[in-house]
Amino acid sequence: MLQALVDGLLLGGVYGVIATGLSLVFGVLGVVNFAHAEFLMLGMYVAWFAWRYLGLDPLIGSILSFIVVFAVGYGVQRTLIQRVLKAPPAAQVFLTVGLMIVIENAALMAFGSDFRSVSVPYQVEGYRLGDIFIGAPYLYAFIAAVILAGALWLFLDRSWMGRAIRAVAQDPMAATLVGVDTRRTYGLAFGLGVALTAFGGAVILPYITVSPTIGGQFVVLMFTVVVLGGLGSVAGALAGGIMVGVVQSMSTLVFPIQLQNLCLFVIFIAVLALRPQGLIKGA
Repeated sequence: MLQALVDGLLLGGVYGVIATGLSLVFGVLGVVNFAHAEFLMLGMYVAWFAWRYLGLDPLIGSILSFIVVFAVGYGVQRTLIQRVLKAPPAAQVFLTVGLMIVIENAALMAFGSDFRSVSVPYQVEGYRLGDIFIGAPYLYAFIAAVILAGALWLFLDRSWMGRAIRAVAQDPMAATLVGVDTRRTYGLAFGLGVALTAFGGAVILPYITVSPTIGGQFVVLMFTVVVLGGLGSVAGALAGGIMVGVVQSMSTLVFPIQLQNLCLFVIFIAVLALRPQGLIKGA
């Protein structure tokens, strides 16, 4: 049981960072981005190519993934998402779903449908603490996720741009009146949101393969984490990710692995029935 708990915490920390970007985008722009998981796929490919052609470990390549996908996300927001911010929600849904289909099929055309993986020295290594075994790839991915989560908190809490993002999330009109460029802030928030997800995708590359359809494995998980934690709450996404990771890992002690997601959604429904706003109310 202790082994399963540790495994769940390591997985959950990465889940939280991956879903934090989705929660940040909704909290600031009010847009539910159904294409969010495709940016995770793009981040994984950037890290894979950095490993293949530059010899960079995915943990280092994750920084490159963050930068590249941030630039892509900023451009997407300014050219596409910005145009539907005041449109009916259905228009936003159709735009992001269409974007999801375009990115996935563009990746299929560019990279093919093959599954690609990396080979790093610590891939089969681990650490033993008593009866607990901690796989090195999972531990390093968790540490990277914790560092990024801390950096995100410092950015949102201490920097002028972070405070501007929080101000726009709370009241765009008031933020405009005190000199905040809301259009630019929307672009930065969207770029930051998808870049966080791309970073999370890169750090898990040592223990998962990448393909153009990898986003489909994460999209439902992302929305589960975000809704469970509290839609629009960055802290809630982190808490929800840890909870989902622990539930997935602990449930395999009692049920077959095929019922892992069933247990997750039973708990998901029960939590929302008691607390519809999620674990931490969106801010």
